[in-house]
Amino acid sequence: MPTSHSRVGVASVCAAALTFSGLLATGLLAAQPAAAADPAGYQNIRVNEVTSSNDDTVELYNAGATAVDISGWKMSDDSFSPQSFTPSATTITAGGFVTFNSPKGLGDSDKLVIYTAGGAVVDRVEWATGKAKPAMARCGGDGTGAWVTTATAATFGAANASGCPSSIPSASRVRINEVTSDGSDTVELYNGGTSAVSIGAWKYVDNDTSHSPVSISSSSPNAVSIPAGGYVTFNSTLGLGDNDSIFLLDGNGNTVDSVTWAAAGAKPSDERCTNGTGWFQTSTATTLGSANSCSGMGGGGGGGGQTGQLLGGGGSLTSGCTPEAPSGTGSAPAGTSAWPGGQDVTITDNVCAFTTSTGPEGRDVSGLAFDPAKPSVLWAAKNKNWLYKLVKSNGKWVPDPSWSATGKQIRFVGGSGQPDSEGLTVGGNGHIYVTSERDNADNTVPKDTIMEFDPAATGSTLTPVHQWDMTSQFPQLDTGSKDDANLGFEGVGYVPDNWLTANGWLDPLTKAAYNPATYPLHGSGLYFAGLEWDGTLHVYGLNSDGSFTTFGTVSTGKASVMDVMFDAGTQRIVATCDNTCGETHTFMKVDAAGAIAPDVTYTNPAVMPVDNLEGFAVAPTSTCVSGLREAVWSDDGIYGFGSGSSSFGHALYSGTFPC
Repeated sequence: MPTSHSRVGVASVCAAALTFSGLLATGLLAAQPAAAADPAGYQNIRVNEVTSSNDDTVELYNAGATAVDISGWKMSDDSFSPQSFTPSATTITAGGFVTFNSPKGLGDSDKLVIYTAGGAVVDRVEWATGKAKPAMARCGGDGTGAWVTTATAATFGAANASGCPSSIPSASRVRINEVTSDGSDTVELYNGGTSAVSIGAWKYVDNDTSHSPVSISSSSPNAVSIPAGGYVTFNSTLGLGDNDSIFLLDGNGNTVDSVTWAAAGAKPSDERCTNGTGWFQTSTATTLGSANSCSGMGGGGGGGGQTGQLLGGGGSLTSGCTPEAPSGTGSAPAGTSAWPGGQDVTITDNVCAFTTSTGPEGRDVSGLAFDPAKPSVLWAAKNKNWLYKLVKSNGKWVPDPSWSATGKQIRFVGGSGQPDSEGLTVGGNGHIYVTSERDNADNTVPKDTIMEFDPAATGSTLTPVHQWDMTSQFPQLDTGSKDDANLGFEGVGYVPDNWLTANGWLDPLTKAAYNPATYPLHGSGLYFAGLEWDGTLHVYGLNSDGSFTTFGTVSTGKASVMDVMFDAGTQRIVATCDNTCGETHTFMKVDAAGAIAPDVTYTNPAVMPVDNLEGFAVAPTSTCVSGLREAVWSDDGIYGFGSGSSSFGHALYSGTFPC
């Protein structure tokens, strides 16, 4: 849970270098090229609000997934002579704001250009006489909304809600909708309003400040008006390249919209998803002159966008659904590799979907596990003693109404208590095994248990078929502190015996090759429970008579573990850590000495928020399409990119991983 990282140094002791060689050498995973990304993250920073009154204040917003250092950045007005400024902070956190007072003196009719320390244009906004008084702000979405003159300049350093007009003017409903930098350098405009908009006097310019704006009509003589719901395209005569931008200006010189894309260029195109309103992503095919297909392949553009695309989920927060900001953020282990799958990520649940009688705030979705026998089913655990069977409906993971539309509450043996259910896995017998680190009815005392539930059992409340209690093995958690009690079993993964034997795992108890027959009551595999306290995996044989065999511990090389799974596709055990260890997944193998050891560690796609993403699951290879399969993450705090973002109030994210 987000509040659990109380130990000194837990966010800073993520461990040493891991190698990428294992998966490649065995041919289990093809080498993937590193995702194109600007190391400074500058394309995620957008001018969000500006005033040319009195103190000439400028607000910058970070629409990206990670903090960006803006030390040494400069700004200019219409003189295009860059000058240093003093920001309220030198780092802009993900979803955060920084303000500064312009040293240039902004006028009634002026420009504002932001540059990196290296001189690259980050963003640009222009306004006509009086338009930045009281302020000009992005309305309809921080970082990506339409530029509108507001009624107040009181939102500096915060989301642009107050002061934005309730109805966006017709001209501001025109958005850059798709752009290519493949030689034809085509720009598509879309009118999302209810009336036609004249664009005969409108202009555009790229991010080269030596270029003067060019009229759209000179590039496309027929582009004089855009009907409601219609499109206009034109070919840029300025030559659009990699790491470039398009800024759209109305006839008075006011900035209407803009988009910035990364080093890979807008190839085949960058397009808004959803059509006309969403963030930009790189598409697999152009749809110029028609609605965007949103057939994304990652590496998308700006307009407040990130590298890759996070597609919003719609809906709004409901009463009582209270997101919790992330805590305990630390660094990724040295040697971590970039995410090998697609860079695009989709919000894949309904807003505030997991409210319950014991968790009405809607947060605390933790462990995830695909059902190997039914890969269309995704199991999810909610910390406050609930279990969900999820299925896809209209592209979203929703509770299976044939099992329970609201989830099923789980109890300890005897029907008592409120298990702090953190992790889960599907066993070889098809039952669901859930870890708990304490009883939420008595949350200062650890209760590190693994419970077995039969998903075919009827009723709205489930009690364990078996329960194994390992609490006595972890005296360091029993201090009388609820925070220490909350650092126990955070995840669990079922690992089949045939993988352990085929890979030559050395039984720590016998010091010989593992022989499952030595443990006749344990079933067909072992269970690897992840301890949040120190990032170790604890290996157990869970016996049918209620006893268990302890096979010792495995080091993951990380400070904490939040989820554990066995992936048959890569033939690896996967230990996941949230923002405590830089949002990373360590794939583990049996090494030459017969021990289970780290092989390679991946970060999340760059577009993901840096939150307490405690659950992680990769779909079976039977679901593969075009060499990719689904990966799903769960946000324990449903915080997303913060208040006002499309991800706020959502728990589940979906991306792709190689087959």
